[in-house]
Amino acid sequence: MTHEIAVIPGDGIGQEVTPAAVEVLEALEPDFAFVEAEAGDAVKDETGEALPQETYDLAASADATLFGAAGDTAADVILPLREAVDSFVNVRPAKAYPGIDAVRPETDLIFLRENTEGVYAGHEDRLTQDVSTLTRVVTESASERLAEFACDYVAGDDHDGFSIVHKANVMRETDGLFRDTVKGVADENGVETDQVLMDAFATRVCLDPEQFDVVVCPNLAGDVLSDLAAGLVGGLGLLPSANIGPDRALFEPVHGTAPDIAGEGVANPAATIISAAMLLEYLGYDDESDRVHTAVEATLEDGPRTPDLGGDASTVDVTAAIIDRL
Repeated sequence: MTHEIAVIPGDGIGQEVTPAAVEVLEALEPDFAFVEAEAGDAVKDETGEALPQETYDLAASADATLFGAAGDTAADVILPLREAVDSFVNVRPAKAYPGIDAVRPETDLIFLRENTEGVYAGHEDRLTQDVSTLTRVVTESASERLAEFACDYVAGDDHDGFSIVHKANVMRETDGLFRDTVKGVADENGVETDQVLMDAFATRVCLDPEQFDVVVCPNLAGDVLSDLAAGLVGGLGLLPSANIGPDRALFEPVHGTAPDIAGEGVANPAATIISAAMLLEYLGYDDESDRVHTAVEATLEDGPRTPDLGGDASTVDVTAAIIDRL
């Protein structure tokens, strides 16, 4: 069966790292049909739309989507694309690799982030010149769906349970509902949980990341705390992510467009290539996914490396080294 893969490079270094990831996928010769589409700042400048309808429709129909990055139009691109695949969970691994100068080389975390609501639901208003408001949305149904995914996730691998990270001591109704719902689903499934306030988590994960494994959290908390974890492992250039829906998914690096180096050919492709490995696993290509992970880890350890990791290699050099190791 041929799987259709939507490829949306977007802006900035997305134009460099996304083709690199596709090149790695093609080297494995899976039964994929790649279809490229446009989105982002450049498209908006050209057409007036950051996310053309045909791009949205492609993501909504493809088996999986590989996305690069968007600049000023990020909210107008990635949020609708996640909606297109009905993504209810954002999976963000934050792992330190051998050979990388990490602040905490023992870090190995998985963030499972609610992906549809919270403050990202889009309910903002400017009431007066002096007053603007933001409505935070948390539902039992979305929290349940995330919790069920988390229970399946920890059951399918070597995990003892998960941590629920929240701020229910202040946001009693919203985070209180999130915490209680997630814990209730976990209890029903016999999954062990612990609860950590998000500000306490931010301190504790920096001091001792090994005390955490799988972290389940609301939308904004997952966004911020996974970026904090990136600082522990060597930077955003190493963090992949998957936006999982019931029937399709979208994969993207956590980093942005990096306008300071865009076009110079030195962007680190690791996060996007690891995202592509997650795409392979999602579509059932487990052996191929493992091969990509192994090749990326070996390249990160032995080189060549891009300047963000202390090397002087280009994106092309690193991509070629990963393919050689396949």
